[in-house]
Amino acid sequence: MVSGVGIGGGIGGGRDPHDGVPGPHDGAPGRVLRAGENTLELGRRPWLMGIVNASPDSFSDDGSARTLDRQARRARELVDAGADMLDVGGESARTGVPPVSVEEEIERVVPLVQRIAATIETIVSVDTYKPQVAAAAVAAGATIVNDVSGLRDPDLARVCAETGAALVLMHTRAAPKQRLQDPELYGEDVTGEVLTCLRERIELATAAGVAYEQLIVDPGPDFAKTPAQTIALLADVQRLHELGRPLLMAISRKDFIGALTSRAPRERGAGTLAALAHGVDAGAHIFRLHDIAAAADYLTVRTALSGVSAPRRDLVLAEELRHEPRHSRHGR
Repeated sequence: MVSGVGIGGGIGGGRDPHDGVPGPHDGAPGRVLRAGENTLELGRRPWLMGIVNASPDSFSDDGSARTLDRQARRARELVDAGADMLDVGGESARTGVPPVSVEEEIERVVPLVQRIAATIETIVSVDTYKPQVAAAAVAAGATIVNDVSGLRDPDLARVCAETGAALVLMHTRAAPKQRLQDPELYGEDVTGEVLTCLRERIELATAAGVAYEQLIVDPGPDFAKTPAQTIALLADVQRLHELGRPLLMAISRKDFIGALTSRAPRERGAGTLAALAHGVDAGAHIFRLHDIAAAADYLTVRTALSGVSAPRRDLVLAEELRHEPRHSRHGR
Protein backbone atom coordinates (compact mmCIF):
# COMPACT_ATOMS: atom_id res chain seq x y z
CA MET A 1 0.00 0.00 0.00
CA VAL A 2 1.26 3.46 -0.87
CA SER A 3 0.61 6.25 1.60
CA GLY A 4 2.16 9.71 1.96
CA VAL A 5 3.66 11.12 5.13
CA GLY A 6 5.27 14.47 5.75
CA ILE A 7 4.83 17.57 3.63
CA GLY A 8 5.87 16.83 0.11
CA GLY A 9 6.81 13.34 1.21
CA GLY A 10 4.31 11.20 -0.66
CA ILE A 11 5.01 8.67 -3.35
CA GLY A 12 6.63 11.40 -5.43
CA GLY A 13 9.69 11.44 -3.21
CA GLY A 14 9.74 15.24 -2.89
CA ARG A 15 11.45 17.02 -0.03
CA ASP A 16 10.39 16.11 3.49
CA PRO A 17 11.50 18.90 5.84
CA HIS A 18 10.36 17.19 9.04
CA ASP A 19 11.62 13.65 8.53
CA GLY A 20 8.25 12.19 7.66
CA VAL A 21 6.32 13.63 10.62
CA PRO A 22 2.82 14.49 9.41
CA GLY A 23 1.89 18.15 9.65
CA PRO A 24 -1.35 19.54 11.07
CA HIS A 25 -4.39 19.31 8.88
CA ASP A 26 -7.17 20.35 11.20
CA GLY A 27 -10.62 19.26 10.13
CA ALA A 28 -9.46 16.98 7.32
CA PRO A 29 -11.36 13.69 7.53
CA GLY A 30 -9.39 10.58 6.70
CA ARG A 31 -10.12 9.14 3.28
CA VAL A 32 -8.88 6.07 1.43
CA LEU A 33 -8.48 6.47 -2.32
CA ARG A 34 -7.94 3.64 -4.77
CA ALA A 35 -6.03 4.74 -7.86
CA GLY A 36 -5.01 1.84 -10.06
CA GLU A 37 -2.77 -0.42 -8.01
CA ASN A 38 -2.22 2.30 -5.39
CA THR A 39 -4.15 2.72 -2.16
CA LEU A 40 -3.64 6.24 -0.86
CA GLU A 41 -4.37 7.39 2.68
CA LEU A 42 -5.46 11.01 2.54
CA GLY A 43 -6.19 13.41 5.35
CA ARG A 44 -3.08 13.35 7.53
CA ARG A 45 -1.65 16.27 5.55
CA PRO A 46 -2.39 18.18 2.35
CA TRP A 47 -1.28 16.54 -0.89
CA LEU A 48 0.07 18.73 -3.68
CA MET A 49 -0.84 18.04 -7.32
CA GLY A 50 1.56 19.69 -9.78
CA ILE A 51 0.30 20.89 -13.15
CA VAL A 52 2.16 19.74 -16.27
CA ASN A 53 0.79 21.33 -19.43
CA ALA A 54 1.22 19.47 -22.70
CA SER A 55 -0.85 22.18 -24.37
CA PRO A 56 0.50 25.39 -25.95
CA ASP A 57 -2.53 27.52 -25.00
CA SER A 58 -2.83 27.31 -21.21
CA PHE A 59 -4.52 30.33 -19.65
CA SER A 60 -1.73 30.82 -17.13
CA ASP A 61 1.61 30.14 -18.77
CA ASP A 62 3.42 31.02 -21.96
CA GLY A 63 3.41 27.55 -23.48
CA SER A 64 7.20 27.51 -23.50
CA ALA A 65 7.49 23.83 -22.50
CA ARG A 66 6.44 22.52 -25.90
CA THR A 67 8.89 19.66 -26.31
CA LEU A 68 8.58 16.32 -24.57
CA ASP A 69 11.99 16.76 -22.92
CA ARG A 70 11.04 20.16 -21.48
CA GLN A 71 7.70 18.86 -20.25
CA ALA A 72 9.37 15.87 -18.60
CA ARG A 73 11.94 18.19 -17.03
CA ARG A 74 9.10 20.34 -15.67
CA ALA A 75 7.49 17.22 -14.20
CA ARG A 76 10.73 16.30 -12.46
CA GLU A 77 11.11 19.85 -11.10
CA LEU A 78 7.61 19.76 -9.62
CA VAL A 79 8.19 16.42 -7.87
CA ASP A 80 11.57 17.57 -6.56
CA ALA A 81 9.85 20.71 -5.21
CA GLY A 82 7.34 18.64 -3.27
CA ALA A 83 4.54 17.48 -5.58
CA ASP A 84 2.89 14.24 -4.52
CA MET A 85 1.16 13.73 -7.86
CA LEU A 86 1.18 15.27 -11.35
CA ASP A 87 -1.78 16.28 -13.51
CA VAL A 88 -0.98 16.09 -17.22
CA GLY A 89 -3.26 17.98 -19.59
CA GLY A 90 -3.27 18.12 -23.37
CA GLU A 91 -6.14 20.57 -23.84
CA SER A 92 -6.49 23.87 -22.05
CA ALA A 93 -9.80 24.76 -20.41
CA ARG A 94 -9.32 28.19 -21.94
CA THR A 95 -12.43 29.45 -23.71
CA GLY A 96 -12.44 31.05 -27.13
CA VAL A 97 -10.26 28.38 -28.72
CA PRO A 98 -11.58 25.25 -30.46
CA PRO A 99 -11.40 21.82 -28.78
CA VAL A 100 -8.44 19.61 -29.54
CA SER A 101 -9.19 16.45 -31.50
CA VAL A 102 -8.95 13.12 -29.71
CA GLU A 103 -6.01 12.09 -31.90
CA GLU A 104 -4.04 15.27 -31.22
CA GLU A 105 -4.71 15.17 -27.50
CA ILE A 106 -3.49 11.57 -27.33
CA GLU A 107 -0.35 12.57 -29.24
CA ARG A 108 0.30 15.31 -26.71
CA VAL A 109 -0.49 13.39 -23.55
CA VAL A 110 0.48 9.74 -23.94
CA PRO A 111 4.24 10.15 -24.58
CA LEU A 112 4.52 12.46 -21.57
CA VAL A 113 2.55 10.14 -19.29
CA GLN A 114 4.75 7.24 -20.45
CA ARG A 115 7.93 9.24 -19.77
CA ILE A 116 6.80 10.30 -16.30
CA ALA A 117 5.60 6.82 -15.37
CA ALA A 118 8.89 5.30 -16.49
CA THR A 119 11.26 7.81 -14.89
CA ILE A 120 9.57 9.43 -11.87
CA GLU A 121 8.08 7.69 -8.86
CA THR A 122 4.81 9.59 -8.57
CA ILE A 123 1.07 9.37 -9.11
CA VAL A 124 0.03 10.52 -12.60
CA SER A 125 -3.34 12.07 -13.34
CA VAL A 126 -4.65 12.89 -16.82
CA ASP A 127 -6.75 16.01 -17.22
CA THR A 128 -9.30 15.10 -19.88
CA TYR A 129 -13.03 14.73 -20.47
CA LYS A 130 -12.64 12.40 -23.47
CA PRO A 131 -12.96 8.66 -22.82
CA GLN A 132 -10.56 7.69 -25.62
CA VAL A 133 -7.85 9.99 -24.26
CA ALA A 134 -8.43 8.74 -20.72
CA ALA A 135 -8.14 5.10 -21.82
CA ALA A 136 -4.91 5.77 -23.72
CA ALA A 137 -3.39 7.72 -20.83
CA VAL A 138 -4.30 5.07 -18.26
CA ALA A 139 -2.74 2.42 -20.50
CA ALA A 140 0.37 4.60 -20.58
CA GLY A 141 0.59 4.79 -16.78
CA ALA A 142 -1.92 7.33 -15.45
CA THR A 143 -3.94 6.18 -12.44
CA ILE A 144 -6.29 9.18 -12.01
CA VAL A 145 -8.66 10.72 -14.56
CA ASN A 146 -9.37 14.39 -13.81
CA ASP A 147 -12.64 15.16 -15.61
CA VAL A 148 -13.51 18.87 -15.79
CA SER A 149 -16.77 18.20 -17.63
CA GLY A 150 -18.73 16.93 -14.65
CA LEU A 151 -18.99 13.48 -16.23
CA ARG A 152 -20.91 14.62 -19.32
CA ASP A 153 -19.85 11.42 -21.07
CA PRO A 154 -20.64 8.34 -18.93
CA ASP A 155 -18.11 6.36 -20.97
CA LEU A 156 -15.42 8.15 -19.01
CA ALA A 157 -16.72 6.45 -15.86
CA ARG A 158 -16.68 3.13 -17.65
CA VAL A 159 -12.98 3.59 -18.46
CA CYS A 160 -12.29 4.05 -14.75
CA ALA A 161 -14.53 1.12 -13.83
CA GLU A 162 -12.64 -1.18 -16.21
CA THR A 163 -9.13 0.01 -15.34
CA GLY A 164 -9.42 0.85 -11.65
CA ALA A 165 -8.26 4.44 -12.21
CA ALA A 166 -9.52 7.03 -9.76
CA LEU A 167 -12.00 9.59 -11.11
CA VAL A 168 -12.25 13.28 -10.23
CA LEU A 169 -15.84 14.48 -10.38
CA MET A 170 -15.83 18.25 -10.81
CA HIS A 171 -18.88 20.45 -10.50
CA THR A 172 -19.81 22.51 -13.54
CA ARG A 173 -22.96 23.47 -15.38
CA ALA A 174 -21.14 24.44 -18.56
CA ALA A 175 -19.93 22.33 -21.45
CA PRO A 176 -16.16 22.03 -21.91
CA LYS A 177 -14.67 25.20 -23.43
CA GLN A 178 -17.83 27.16 -22.55
CA ARG A 179 -17.61 30.20 -20.28
CA LEU A 180 -20.82 30.62 -18.31
CA GLN A 181 -21.02 33.76 -16.15
CA ASP A 182 -24.57 34.17 -14.92
CA PRO A 183 -25.11 35.94 -11.58
CA GLU A 184 -28.59 34.38 -11.38
CA LEU A 185 -27.54 30.80 -12.15
CA TYR A 186 -27.59 29.71 -8.50
CA GLY A 187 -29.83 30.52 -5.59
CA GLU A 188 -28.81 31.77 -2.17
CA ASP A 189 -27.07 28.49 -1.32
CA VAL A 190 -24.56 27.82 -4.10
CA THR A 191 -22.76 25.22 -1.98
CA GLY A 192 -26.00 23.31 -1.47
CA GLU A 193 -26.60 23.23 -5.21
CA VAL A 194 -23.05 22.00 -5.81
CA LEU A 195 -23.56 19.27 -3.21
CA THR A 196 -26.75 18.10 -4.89
CA CYS A 197 -25.09 17.98 -8.31
CA LEU A 198 -22.03 16.11 -7.05
CA ARG A 199 -24.24 13.54 -5.31
CA GLU A 200 -25.93 12.92 -8.67
CA ARG A 201 -22.52 12.56 -10.36
CA ILE A 202 -21.41 10.08 -7.70
CA GLU A 203 -24.53 8.00 -8.31
CA LEU A 204 -23.92 8.10 -12.06
CA ALA A 205 -20.29 7.01 -11.66
CA THR A 206 -21.04 4.17 -9.26
CA ALA A 207 -23.91 2.98 -11.48
CA ALA A 208 -21.33 2.70 -14.27
CA GLY A 209 -19.20 0.43 -12.08
CA VAL A 210 -16.75 2.88 -10.47
CA ALA A 211 -16.09 1.96 -6.86
CA TYR A 212 -16.93 4.60 -4.28
CA GLU A 213 -13.28 4.46 -3.09
CA GLN A 214 -12.12 5.51 -6.57
CA LEU A 215 -13.90 8.87 -6.46
CA ILE A 216 -12.58 12.37 -5.72
CA VAL A 217 -14.79 15.48 -5.66
CA ASP A 218 -13.89 18.97 -6.87
CA PRO A 219 -16.13 22.04 -6.32
CA GLY A 220 -15.03 23.47 -9.68
CA PRO A 221 -13.90 27.02 -8.85
CA ASP A 222 -14.66 29.40 -11.76
CA PHE A 223 -16.34 26.69 -13.84
CA ALA A 224 -19.84 28.03 -14.66
CA LYS A 225 -19.44 30.38 -11.73
CA THR A 226 -18.86 34.10 -11.40
CA PRO A 227 -16.05 35.18 -9.06
CA ALA A 228 -18.65 36.03 -6.39
CA GLN A 229 -20.26 32.59 -6.74
CA THR A 230 -16.88 30.85 -6.52
CA ILE A 231 -15.95 32.83 -3.41
CA ALA A 232 -19.29 32.00 -1.74
CA LEU A 233 -18.78 28.32 -2.58
CA LEU A 234 -15.20 28.11 -1.32
CA ALA A 235 -16.07 30.01 1.86
CA ASP A 236 -18.42 27.13 2.69
CA VAL A 237 -16.47 24.34 1.00
CA GLN A 238 -16.10 22.20 4.13
CA ARG A 239 -19.71 21.13 3.59
CA LEU A 240 -18.50 18.96 0.70
CA HIS A 241 -17.10 16.55 3.27
CA GLU A 242 -20.70 15.31 3.54
CA LEU A 243 -20.00 13.40 0.33
CA GLY A 244 -17.48 11.21 2.09
CA ARG A 245 -14.81 11.45 -0.60
CA PRO A 246 -11.44 13.21 -0.86
CA LEU A 247 -11.81 16.88 -1.67
CA LEU A 248 -9.64 18.34 -4.44
CA MET A 249 -9.30 22.12 -4.72
CA ALA A 250 -8.04 23.46 -8.06
CA ILE A 251 -7.42 27.02 -6.89
CA SER A 252 -4.17 27.93 -8.63
CA ARG A 253 -4.18 31.34 -10.38
CA LYS A 254 -7.94 31.22 -10.82
CA ASP A 255 -10.15 34.06 -12.04
CA PHE A 256 -11.71 34.68 -8.66
CA ILE A 257 -8.23 35.50 -7.33
CA GLY A 258 -7.63 37.83 -10.27
CA ALA A 259 -10.98 39.54 -9.69
CA LEU A 260 -10.11 40.16 -6.05
CA THR A 261 -6.54 41.33 -6.67
CA SER A 262 -6.72 42.83 -10.20
CA ARG A 263 -3.75 40.71 -11.23
CA ALA A 264 -3.01 38.62 -14.32
CA PRO A 265 -2.65 34.82 -13.94
CA ARG A 266 1.09 34.66 -13.35
CA GLU A 267 0.87 37.43 -10.73
CA ARG A 268 -1.66 35.55 -8.56
CA GLY A 269 0.83 33.61 -6.48
CA ALA A 270 0.11 35.34 -3.17
CA GLY A 271 -3.63 35.03 -3.72
CA THR A 272 -3.21 31.35 -4.52
CA LEU A 273 -1.38 30.79 -1.24
CA ALA A 274 -4.21 32.54 0.61
CA ALA A 275 -6.68 30.18 -1.07
CA LEU A 276 -4.43 27.25 -0.14
CA ALA A 277 -4.46 28.38 3.50
CA HIS A 278 -8.24 28.53 3.49
CA GLY A 279 -8.47 25.10 1.84
CA VAL A 280 -6.18 23.54 4.43
CA ASP A 281 -8.28 25.05 7.22
CA ALA A 282 -11.38 23.62 5.52
CA GLY A 283 -9.84 20.14 5.44
CA ALA A 284 -9.32 19.75 1.68
CA HIS A 285 -7.16 16.77 0.79
CA ILE A 286 -5.52 17.63 -2.57
CA PHE A 287 -4.51 20.99 -4.04
CA ARG A 288 -3.88 21.39 -7.77
CA LEU A 289 -1.17 24.02 -8.19
CA HIS A 290 1.31 25.52 -10.63
CA ASP A 291 3.88 26.76 -8.09
CA ILE A 292 4.61 23.70 -5.98
CA ALA A 293 7.78 25.15 -4.42
CA ALA A 294 5.91 28.13 -2.96
CA ALA A 295 3.11 25.91 -1.69
CA ALA A 296 5.57 23.49 -0.08
CA ASP A 297 7.39 26.39 1.59
CA TYR A 298 4.10 27.74 2.91
CA LEU A 299 3.10 24.36 4.34
CA THR A 300 6.56 23.82 5.84
CA VAL A 301 6.44 27.09 7.78
CA ARG A 302 2.79 26.59 8.76
CA THR A 303 3.60 23.14 10.12
CA ALA A 304 6.56 24.37 12.16
CA LEU A 305 4.72 27.35 13.65
CA SER A 306 1.65 25.33 14.53
CA GLY A 307 3.50 23.54 17.31
CA VAL A 308 2.11 20.18 16.20
CA SER A 309 5.23 19.16 14.31
CA ALA A 310 8.21 20.97 15.76
CA PRO A 311 11.47 21.00 13.77
CA ARG A 312 14.57 19.21 15.04
CA ARG A 313 16.47 20.94 17.82
CA ASP A 314 19.59 21.03 15.65
CA LEU A 315 17.85 22.91 12.83
CA VAL A 316 20.23 25.55 11.45
CA LEU A 317 20.36 27.78 8.39
CA ALA A 318 23.06 26.85 5.91
CA GLU A 319 25.73 29.53 5.80
CA GLU A 320 25.34 30.03 2.04
CA LEU A 321 21.68 30.89 2.54
CA ARG A 322 22.18 33.68 5.07
CA HIS A 323 22.59 36.35 2.41
CA GLU A 324 21.77 36.84 -1.23
CA PRO A 325 24.80 35.95 -3.39
CA ARG A 326 26.87 38.91 -4.46
CA HIS A 327 26.70 39.86 -8.12
CA SER A 328 29.82 39.48 -10.17
CA ARG A 329 31.80 42.59 -11.11
CA HIS A 330 30.58 42.28 -14.70
CA GLY A 331 26.96 41.43 -14.00
CA ARG A 332 23.94 42.79 -12.24
